[in-house]
Amino acid sequence: MSNAISFDQIDAFRKELAAKPASDVVAKAVQNVGPKAAIQSALHDEAVTPVFSVELDTGAVANQKHSGRCWLFSELNTMRHAVAKKIGVKDLEFSQAFLAFYDRLEKSNLFLEAILSSADKPLDDRALSDLLSQPNGDGGQFDNAPALIAKYGIVPKSVMPETYNSENTTELNSVLNLKLRKDASDLRTAFAAGASADTLAATKQAMLSDIYRILAYAYGTVPATFDFEYRDDKKEYHIDRDLTPKSFYEKYVGWDLAEFVTLVSTPEAGKNYYQAYTIPSQNTVVGGRPIIFVNVPEADLKAAAIAQLQGGEAVWFGNDVLQDMERKSGALKGGLYDFGQLFDLDLTMDKATRFATGEAEVSHAMTLTGVDLVDGQPRRWKVENSWGKENGNDGYYVADAKWFDDYVYEAAINKDYLSEKILAAAATTPIELPSWDSLH
Repeated sequence: MSNAISFDQIDAFRKELAAKPASDVVAKAVQNVGPKAAIQSALHDEAVTPVFSVELDTGAVANQKHSGRCWLFSELNTMRHAVAKKIGVKDLEFSQAFLAFYDRLEKSNLFLEAILSSADKPLDDRALSDLLSQPNGDGGQFDNAPALIAKYGIVPKSVMPETYNSENTTELNSVLNLKLRKDASDLRTAFAAGASADTLAATKQAMLSDIYRILAYAYGTVPATFDFEYRDDKKEYHIDRDLTPKSFYEKYVGWDLAEFVTLVSTPEAGKNYYQAYTIPSQNTVVGGRPIIFVNVPEADLKAAAIAQLQGGEAVWFGNDVLQDMERKSGALKGGLYDFGQLFDLDLTMDKATRFATGEAEVSHAMTLTGVDLVDGQPRRWKVENSWGKENGNDGYYVADAKWFDDYVYEAAINKDYLSEKILAAAATTPIELPSWDSLH
């Protein structure tokens, strides 16, 4: 029996389509304006009104442009508003380029270390194949930034601005990936030829020097020391001399990032609530802070985010912004695009199935800076994005309750706002997940 599509089947498909009510009207709408515009529900209603009962005092939004550094922008956003208030500079911004430089260098080191440790494995080994598919990119997880900050510190954006045009990120990614794949091939060849450990280490050192040069050309040379010079919002002049990136962080931010726990909420089979998980392949700073998630029910994640906002602290959160988002208005509205209704299909999947099939994806990270509570329950959330001020409400988005429930998968929460049950879960031995896990 052949499984090929037959012309009899195609004829049956054609007749079934012709029998569908209003099929011509639906076809014209989709062809003229596209599926989203054809089915988009109302944008301007109570669910996405930008008014919040709990709202932090924040400044202008940042702009990651065409880079994948949302995780880094969002984390620095949680810090900069607090520091801005302390020193009286409302629109203070920390240098994303500084940490991006070291992130790409650390990822290169991680990749080369992984290549050396798997040099005896065939290229079709799943973990090795997954590694080679993306040797170096600018995406990341919450825990990657604390690992970088603990090692390198931070600097204000005035000290290391975005000299690199991040619109060209795809080109930089291509160069780094080409370089690292060539390095992987050379290391494997040297290993197969019986090169000593010292020779392999020296070869890797030279490779990293090449990567450093590429990054310096792209991002600029990172400062070892600097003066922090600024005028506050009252136009008063300040200068703090001879700072290092680490001393700047300790003096002006001073957060113990070990006090933050990344909560995830997935009911996917094989993942238990109140259990810690880790993905070693994502630990980009070798020897630094590992990536650890604590899986909790959705209600716990939501309650912790609310408690942190009520405590006056912004919340880093991972989400799938590509779902039910209207970019221009900044509306994040559950059910905004009902493609099932448009195409007369049942497209409903519960969250567990969405994770298991790859439909659920942490595609973006943003910052929660407000919430509107009615009888203690969230009606809508204020979201600080990092896509510039042109969209939304000067760059701030509004998420309704359904969108949050459907598409918010992670949140980084200070231990002060976590229950004893979650703190106990965070202390469990993390279960290791492979590099291709849905939480990667």
